[in-house]
Amino acid sequence: MFTAFAALSRFAFPTPRTRDRGMSTAEYALGTVSACAFAAILYVILTSSEVRDTLTRMVTDALQIGG
Repeated sequence: MFTAFAALSRFAFPTPRTRDRGMSTAEYALGTVSACAFAAILYVILTSSEVRDTLTRMVTDALQIGG
């Protein structure tokens, strides 16, 4: 018995043989480069003097309020 669902299900639900099993090498490379770039930008931001002063001020104020 041939139905429209049977014909479409072959394309909508591929068998495990045809399904992608993971990322390719290029995707790993792009992911690694993106993660390193994000880490570098975050490092620069968090080690800047403005952020350091703001964090120090926040911690100092919080300790003074508590005690």
